[in-house]
Amino acid sequence: MSPTSSKTSRPAYDPRRLREIFDRRAAAFDEVAFLPREIADRMRERLEYIKVAPVRVLDAACGVGSDLGPLRERFPEASVLGIDISSAMLARARSAEAEGESSPGWRRFLPSTLAKAFGARGPQLAQADFAALPFAGGAFELLWSNLALHWHSRPDVVLPEWQRVLKVNGLLMFSTFGPDTLRELAAAYREAERTLGLAPMPHTIDFVDMHDLGDMLVESGFEIPVMDQEVLTITYRSPESLLADVARWGAYPFERAAGERADGGAQALRGAVHAALEALRRDDGTIPLTFEVIYGHAWKAVPRTTAEGHGIVRLEDIGRGPKRNR
Repeated sequence: MSPTSSKTSRPAYDPRRLREIFDRRAAAFDEVAFLPREIADRMRERLEYIKVAPVRVLDAACGVGSDLGPLRERFPEASVLGIDISSAMLARARSAEAEGESSPGWRRFLPSTLAKAFGARGPQLAQADFAALPFAGGAFELLWSNLALHWHSRPDVVLPEWQRVLKVNGLLMFSTFGPDTLRELAAAYREAERTLGLAPMPHTIDFVDMHDLGDMLVESGFEIPVMDQEVLTITYRSPESLLADVARWGAYPFERAAGERADGGAQALRGAVHAALEALRRDDGTIPLTFEVIYGHAWKAVPRTTAEGHGIVRLEDIGRGPKRNR
């Protein structure tokens, strides 16, 4: 898939609309937080194999701040900053941080001097768009982003922005959803619309393929990209519980589609979707919902040219011409 191709089911990125979705999502987030927390755990496992000692860490689209504490524990000498577009999500993150400060928790096991350092370097929070970061170039040594990139219709625009705020040789580590995500729900909507004779409409995002993301990383000025993916399946006892969780995850940009159909039939459509999901029920009585999770990390490459287009030659590279046989 070309990153700049026109997709009817990839609407233009609308920060205000996204803010509204996540402001509504914040109150019920705990009910579906198990998925991003599980993915964050798997990201941290991957991070254990990477040598990096950042001074400044950015969590881009930090949500309720669940990853900030573990990042601070992993890098106790680093300053950790979380940004999110949603004020409601950030309010929950601030509340969680305040509760952590009022309770000794794991800090009681630390020497007083180190506990004080942790407090001084604790997570900071700011409201900002992850696609237009309000930071100077080279501000961070590590940029972390868990299940956020797929919310932008043009990841090829976001990645250069993330590259910009990273220091040279800084690390980007992220997770996002791939094309098989919500495939059962998408199929149920297609079957429901076919059954009712309704014009098909998009109900899920066309998630970007892992290989395309790898290409975008290189084109955005990253090097040594490492990409991998896995498929997770969550099972449900009823179509209602499945759809409720999808709504709590944010319902994606098409949450209004059924209610805004020019050809009407929203209630009939919902009933037909329930029937189509019921048809997917497995022998154990559950209905599956697939999530393709893509993990990626890459390093900000040393620039080869100046802003004016002049070539850059590093001192350490001088004299390293091709070896000749003698």
